[in-house]
Amino acid sequence: MRKLLTHPAMQIGVAAVGGILFGLIVGDWAANLKFVGDMFIRLIQMSIVPLVMASVIVATGSMTGTGTGKIAARTFGWMLGFSLVAAVLAWALSVLIRPGAGIEFTGPVDAGLQESAQEALGWQDTLLNFVSTNIFAAMSTATMVPIIIFSLLFGIALRLQIARTGDTRVLSFVDQVQQIVLTMIRLVMYIAPIGVFCLLAALAGDVGFAVVTTALKYLGANLAGVLILFVLFVAVVTVRTRLNPWSLPGKLTEQTAIAVTTTSSAVTFPTVLRNTVEKVGVSQKVANFTLSVGLTMGSYGAVLNYMIVVMFLAQAGDVELGIGQIVLGMGLAILLNMGTITVPGGFPVVAMFLATSLGLPFEAVGLLIAVDWFAGIFRTFLNVNGDTFVAMLVADADGEIDRDVYNGTKTVTAEEIDLDAYQEAMARADAAD
Repeated sequence: MRKLLTHPAMQIGVAAVGGILFGLIVGDWAANLKFVGDMFIRLIQMSIVPLVMASVIVATGSMTGTGTGKIAARTFGWMLGFSLVAAVLAWALSVLIRPGAGIEFTGPVDAGLQESAQEALGWQDTLLNFVSTNIFAAMSTATMVPIIIFSLLFGIALRLQIARTGDTRVLSFVDQVQQIVLTMIRLVMYIAPIGVFCLLAALAGDVGFAVVTTALKYLGANLAGVLILFVLFVAVVTVRTRLNPWSLPGKLTEQTAIAVTTTSSAVTFPTVLRNTVEKVGVSQKVANFTLSVGLTMGSYGAVLNYMIVVMFLAQAGDVELGIGQIVLGMGLAILLNMGTITVPGGFPVVAMFLATSLGLPFEAVGLLIAVDWFAGIFRTFLNVNGDTFVAMLVADADGEIDRDVYNGTKTVTAEEIDLDAYQEAMARADAAD
């Protein structure tokens, strides 16, 4: 019992329930605790940029060039494939459930949101902005896609430099930076139960449970889609890796608890990175690469949610979407998934952007914003666990899953990384392909 009570996931779960109950009891006063939860989130967020940069650079810089290319191709292939499946599933569920049909909406639209939507960029400019003219500016605003692209190019160039000179000092330095940041985040996670308690207490005190009923079918469509995609993920991983699927829930418990209570893939990222190596058995280098890329481009729950938003807004405004508009909606959902910063707070602007791009009514956006915290739980649950599944699929193709670790007969520690340990195995995998 003592071991159970000291488990991080149990402590966070108890804090979440306690926070909700406390907020419901004290009401509006709980808003005074919100700054504590916000401080916890900021402590995690401030570490994300250096962690992602170091992880991608170490992952690419420690591989052979061909290994990097093949792992990158597999990573992007799985991510884009699952994103497309998520978009199509969202359309199908929306047609079946019709979450926006019959919903009445009233009240003005927030002027700030409408202005943000009007300033949204077209798809050409969105793609162009994937490459930053100033990496330090991208770092200062946590614009993740340009950061990842820069880190990929830096890591590839570093690998070529190492191959030419044999000098690994820069790679060792970046690796040490990664380990220090991970240690720093582990220290912050000791206060996770306090942060979660304060966040949920403030939310419950502000809106209570009544907020869920304003768009129950919308939330139901999201939940159904998340469950279907999760089952699909598990089925694909089971078929491809031949690992026991019944062992997965225990390995995903801690990161799931953090994900659903913080509704942030970025905040959960350090835990996902550690668990994927220490509990699932994915090699450190594959985990570094796939999870860092997945942080921004592997948000399958977001793709699902954004496409449901498109259909919800169309149905709420009694707008019939043509095939071209539906395809455009799917494309926008996938592009937004690739370009949206994975921290709470961006959904209102995303919803307004979708409404503007497809000529849908703005008024219905208010209903979605009211329940976005709950939808965010579903999104983040699938995002963080989907990244682990993709890492397993990519690692399995190169023989980079330690099955003894997965089966619990061997223990590894994520901090202790031998940068050259997987070079020979990677070369053998390249030769076998």
